Amino acid sequence: MARIELSGIQKKWGAIWGVRDVNIDIADEELIVFLGPSGCGKTTTMRMIAGLEDPSEGEIRMDGEVMNDVDARDRDVAMVFQGYALYPNMTIYENIRFPLRMRDVPKVDQDRLVREAAAMVELGDLLDRKPGALSGGQRQRAALARAVVRKPQVFLMDEPLSNLDAKLRQAMRIQIKHLQRQLKITTVYVTHDQIEAMTLADRIVIMEGGLIQQIGTPDEIYSDPANTFVAGFIGAPPMNLIEGRMEDGIFTAPSIRVEGLIRNLSGPVTLGIRPEDCHVAGAEAHVEGTVFGVEPTGDMTYLTINAGDALIEVKADRDYRSDLDVPETVAFDPARIAFFDTTSGQRIR
Repeated sequence: MARIELSGIQKKWGAIWGVRDVNIDIADEELIVFLGPSGCGKTTTMRMIAGLEDPSEGEIRMDGEVMNDVDARDRDVAMVFQGYALYPNMTIYENIRFPLRMRDVPKVDQDRLVREAAAMVELGDLLDRKPGALSGGQRQRAALARAVVRKPQVFLMDEPLSNLDAKLRQAMRIQIKHLQRQLKITTVYVTHDQIEAMTLADRIVIMEGGLIQQIGTPDEIYSDPANTFVAGFIGAPPMNLIEGRMEDGIFTAPSIRVEGLIRNLSGPVTLGIRPEDCHVAGAEAHVEGTVFGVEPTGDMTYLTINAGDALIEVKADRDYRSDLDVPETVAFDPARIAFFDTTSGQRIR
């Protein structure tokens, strides 16, 4: 389908930066997710790939061809938006067929292509209905079918599931991933939802303040965060980040002491540890604190410990129960501890 290369891409409106120095090579057939909070530059980057925004600097190439001066309609990309963008006066059949009519696809082929696209998203029995008669999930599937029907080189998806409830979002994630694998179309997906990113992506691009913070597979992003922003953004709950000091292989912070760590660190550092790498402890505790919160969820219990200046999240056993404000101790898995520079936030390797 298409390889997409972004080289030195920047976008600026007067004195305001939208995107700075974005360099990404998106492989043919890859599903890459741009993830970050609102205003981080992820949608602006996608819009530049689509041709809806012009970069202030840099080059956008598809299969080696520079696309900067190519109109959006000539880039052979299909977009799926948060708001469905279906024509309310047309049936679902007519909505899906619309791109084919605009491209002068022979009428003899249109019906077959529409029905094939509808079957891919399980809408074959609803083609005679109008959008107003469908649920949110069905309308989003209709928008997907309309994007699929003309078999573009690239899919661009901008927060397509934000309007759906949690159960529908999960179902649609499965549908999108299956569809992308089936069609083998290069896909750029934009979201602020880390669950969507982790479950959908071949690779994730995490952005903040117009800058790329890290690019990697979901496993790499989760297990090996490049800085405290990534560590604190990915994970539910996110990684515990505890400011303290290292001396002679011992990390200390109020109510926290971890011995036997790397000895080439000294001075102020930030310790990072995932909640699942913490456990309620006995004599070998690293943390002495009090129970701040207990949240049973069925398959596990989220425990929050108040330890000095830090609130530490722990994924405890499903049967764990405790009153609040009672003493409790926690131990860390030393092999899973990460360290970050307290000033810059960058990972210390």
